[in-house]
Amino acid sequence: MRSFLFVGDSMTIGCPGDFTWRYRMWQHLEAHGGPYRIVGPRTALYDPRTAAATSHAYAADDFPPAARRHLAGWGEGWLHMAPAIRETVATTGADTLLVSLGLIDLGFYTNAAQTAANLDLFLTEARAANPRVSVAIHPVIPNVRAERDAPFAAECARFNELLAKTAADRDEPRSPVLLASAHATYDIHGDTYDGTHPGPTGEHKLAAAFADAMHQAWGVGAAYSSHHEFA
Repeated sequence: MRSFLFVGDSMTIGCPGDFTWRYRMWQHLEAHGGPYRIVGPRTALYDPRTAAATSHAYAADDFPPAARRHLAGWGEGWLHMAPAIRETVATTGADTLLVSLGLIDLGFYTNAAQTAANLDLFLTEARAANPRVSVAIHPVIPNVRAERDAPFAAECARFNELLAKTAADRDEPRSPVLLASAHATYDIHGDTYDGTHPGPTGEHKLAAAFADAMHQAWGVGAAYSSHHEFA
């Protein structure tokens, strides 16, 4: 039985009233994932009113508490998750990491090369806890700042290149690393509610990117886009 851990920033933790792409993935796993569990030390959404992860006001009432578990935080990136991932994997028993990080790093903390170094550390720390951990990583998500800020867009593109190289270099049979990208169809004007954070269609596309990548590379579940979730 696979144990999935969602790792991410504001696009993954979500705010009050969001479904989150974690919810869309949970729906898909329920329908097509086989035996599984979702693990993680956190369950809450980020609430702008308290500036903390204090809300449980998910848009979907059928999202069970056990499936809401994650390791995601508003304003957190590879810089923050690399030091936390070893203990989290060790204590939760996670063996499959679904990771969407990088935008916040490049926007506030580190350049592309420094962010790639934290990505590499993250993989090392995850494997220190579980040498057979599987990791699926989404590149930096298209966003409105990159559309308006050419130097920032260049850093995003550079990091995504380094991410692809790191994934190829660190991939190994016992601990696979793969990319899961929704870039081809992701439209920041239609798939987000503010140019950055995913709305319902964006949530589906992010979940689909991970589901399809895992299905194609690892034989996990079924292809997302061939089922009813996009209806």
